[in-house]
Formats: sequence, structure tokens, C-alpha cells
Amino acid sequence: MNTYDWLRNLPVADMDSQCQVVEVSFNKGTRKDFFRNTTLQEYEKGDLITVEGVSGFDVGEVSLTGEIVRLQMKKRGVKEDNPEMKKILRRASDRDLDMMQQNKSREPEAVIRSRAIAKQLNLDMKISQVEMQADGRKATFFYIADGRVDFRELIKIYASEFRVKVEMRQIGARQEAGKVGGIGSCGRELCCATWLTDFKSVNTAAARYQNLSINQTKLSGQCGRLKCCLNYELDTYLDALQHFPDYCDNIQVAKGNAYLIKKDIFRNLMWYGLPDSTKQYPLTIERVLKIKSLNKQGVIPEELEAVEVTSNKPKEAEPEFVDVVGQISLRTLEKADRKKREKSRQQQQRPQQGGGNRGPQQQQPRNQQSGNNNNRPPQRNNQQGGPNQNPQRGPQRNQRPPQQGRPNNGEPPKNNQ
Repeated sequence: MNTYDWLRNLPVADMDSQCQVVEVSFNKGTRKDFFRNTTLQEYEKGDLITVEGVSGFDVGEVSLTGEIVRLQMKKRGVKEDNPEMKKILRRASDRDLDMMQQNKSREPEAVIRSRAIAKQLNLDMKISQVEMQADGRKATFFYIADGRVDFRELIKIYASEFRVKVEMRQIGARQEAGKVGGIGSCGRELCCATWLTDFKSVNTAAARYQNLSINQTKLSGQCGRLKCCLNYELDTYLDALQHFPDYCDNIQVAKGNAYLIKKDIFRNLMWYGLPDSTKQYPLTIERVLKIKSLNKQGVIPEELEAVEVTSNKPKEAEPEFVDVVGQISLRTLEKADRKKREKSRQQQQRPQQGGGNRGPQQQQPRNQQSGNNNNRPPQRNNQQGGPNQNPQRGPQRNQRPPQQGRPNNGEPPKNNQ
């Protein structure tokens, strides 16, 4: 949890009366504790220090120093002269940091293994997080459970499996969301992961006072519970609702019984609806009180006398219709359309130039073959096979000049007698 030290730059009048207690955070700020500074060194925010742990030592980061620590201790009910308060040993050395990194790397595997063991014992609980001490002698298992869980056998298995001193700590769904972290629907980091420490109960009445629709998906946070921010403005709404009359949910008019839909605290209006109409009628508080007093006297007014609600937002002028045909050109589309037209025109011209079933692509290999046959010995034409011998060739065979001395598939020329 982040805390701003706004007393940091204030000068200290008496060094003897300065607070000798330091607030230290562990595991990226998910857990904080107070330690007494008995050494002669002065620590600043962000320094890594080695403190006393359970049967060993632990490494944490200094989060607060100075006079603001006394305010935090008063808020949490911790006495400064508590003799059981643990002490700061030294500034963290490289060996301490290496040992801490080595033991912290065991946490993901310990979470998976501990969940499997709890499932084998058929315990109705969920292991949320495992926190290892820096020296590896103690492990804290954070779990979530709806009721009470008998984990006496579970602790024995954990102690023999991980070879550490086991501590089980039950947390709620909101605490788990604070440890995991995330981004809320407002676009900011979760309040429980940054500054919120005490979690108050939230119910749907807070949403009704603020005229919010009872939608479970929109009112629930990442923890699955109702959002804590529903209580932030609740006191303001309750103060504003004191000016509205009570027992005015139904009023009688000539058209029927008007029922209350909502209360607008920003405009001091009460919205009513009639049974035979879907329209909503905004009434002032004075008008509602007057109708209610008339109903008590047995008088039923003719109309509700709804007020006209005007918006403070400036009305946007609608743009006039402008004919822009021909002024906007999409060059990419025109270019693609031009290419398509040229391609279709070329495909139409190809059969006309070819003249038959054989196109110019079929003439190219024969022309190349005829060019290669110019180096071969001449061959006399076969007079028995005239130009109409193969009628499928078409007029394309007649258009070519006569060739002399053309061999047939590489065979020697034959003499026709």
C-alpha cells in the first residue's frame, strides 16, 4: 500500500524525541510491519534492510520513516514503547539478497503443490499465496474459505513436505484481489492494491440510494464482491436525501395514482410515472408536498404540473447538407478500377489477334522451334498432305510461310515418289 510522507521535509526540533520506529514493507507492499531502529544508522525510504524474523531473519524495504510513522502506529493501535516489537539488524548485504531471491523462487512451486495436497485431503479451501521468509525457515500460507477449516493434518503434511515452519492465515476475497492487483473498471489501479487497508461491508442499499441500476456484473469488482467505491459518495447522497420528503412514493391525481421512479439530488426533483403512460414527470419538492397535503384533505388535483427540464449543455448545431459529389476522389480505388478495365480490354483483344483456337501463346514455342530448325538440313515438302490435311489447325497454318526441309521429329527426310 502506498503512503505519501508529507512530514518528510519538516525540520526536527529535538533529535532525542525523534521517532525510532520504521515501517517496513514485505513482498512488494502486500504486508507491512513496524520495527525498532536500535542501530546508529539512518534509513531512507526504499532502503533494503535485514530485520528479525521467526527463528531467523527477513529482508524488507523501508516504506516510512520519521514522524508520520507515529500517525500510522496510532491508526493501527500499535504502541511505540511495545517491548515485543522486533528490531532492525543491519542493512541488507549481498548474501542476504541472494538468499532471499533463492527462497522467493520457491513460492510458485509451493502454491501449486500446496493446492494439490489440500485437494487430496478434500478440504474446502483455496490456497491463494505462499510467502517465504528470506532465510527459508518459515512459510506463510494465505488461504480463502467460506467456513472454518480443520487443517491440523494439513499443517503436518506441509511441514514435512516443505521443511519449514508453517503459518496458516485466512484472508477474504478483497484481500486476495489486493495481493493479486489489477486495473479496475475506472481505468486506475485497484484501491485495495494501492491505499485501501480497511474493508467495510457494502450492500445493494448503497446502490439504491445513488440511483444505480442493480446490475450484478457492473456493481461487482474483480474480487466478485460489490465494489468498495460504492461507499465513497454514499454519505453525500444521504445528506442530500434528507431534504426530500418521506412517504411520498405514491400520490393521487385525477389521472390515477402516480408512483415514484427516482429522486434527482442534483436538481432537487422527484420523477413520477402514471399507470397508463410510459412518460416520466419531474416534480419539484414543493409541488410533491402540496399534492400530498391535498390528498390528506381528500382533495385530488387535476394535473401533476411537471416542470420542464433544460440541459445546461450547449446544443450542437447540425451540419447542413453539402453536395460534394465530384470533389472527393479516391485515387486508390480509381487506379484499381482502371487496371481492371485495361485487363479486361486486353483479354478481349487476345482472341481477335490470335484468329483461332490457338492464341499467340501457342505460336511462341512453334516459332522458337522453327527458329531452331533453320540450322538443320533442308527437307522437301510432303505433297501428299496438303494444307487441309489437319483441319483443326485452321487458317493459322496457311498464314505461315512454307518451310522447306523440315524434319519430322528428328527422323531423316523421306523421298516421296
